[in-house]
Amino acid sequence: MARSKKFDTCPGRGATKTPAHDASVCHHAANAPKKRGSYKKASGQGPRWAGLMGIRNYLIEGVSGAGKTAVCIELQRRGYQAIHGDRELVYRGDPETGLPTAPETGTPTATWMSEHQIWDVEKVQAFVANQEEAATFFCGSSRNFAKFIDLFDGVFVLEIDLDTMNRRIDERVALDPTDFGGKPDERELIARLYATKEDVPKGGVVIDATAPIERVVDEILEKAA
Repeated sequence: MARSKKFDTCPGRGATKTPAHDASVCHHAANAPKKRGSYKKASGQGPRWAGLMGIRNYLIEGVSGAGKTAVCIELQRRGYQAIHGDRELVYRGDPETGLPTAPETGTPTATWMSEHQIWDVEKVQAFVANQEEAATFFCGSSRNFAKFIDLFDGVFVLEIDLDTMNRRIDERVALDPTDFGGKPDERELIARLYATKEDVPKGGVVIDATAPIERVVDEILEKAA
């Protein structure tokens, strides 16, 4: 995976796997805190420092079709450390205990798969603790985000309208009928989750993800600065 480059402007608070911030290139350096802040700070609840760490870590979330994978790919293309959470960290387990689990009967339903889609907390912690990258962006969705959200300096939520979501899902299913959203029960679940936002963190920085991907990533980096 490509190593991340320095921010064009001061990274401020946030990012992913990254080395300690270089104070010599940031005009905020003199006032920059020495400890890494938690997501509590980004959500307007005041700072809550979580230990001595120089890296900056961000979570990029959103409903199905919002563009989490596209954002991850674009960040990597620009040289940033970006993690495909739904590929590199995901497994099916109990959101509370983290223990791997399997459906009690036969083929799992779309709802069961969604409710048990969780990320490996230890892997998230390992990425966050890595000092080799200036910023790391974790892209994807999980049902146990409450177990690690305080590790992040910021959370971005990609927002799209219903028509855009449905069009994007139609397009990806046309390319791969086995992709999520290709079955009626999956589309029903997607519609419900769009309405409830039950699997998306609250209080994140909203990003208009209907814009071209370059502009979406530009806005994320600008707000992370």
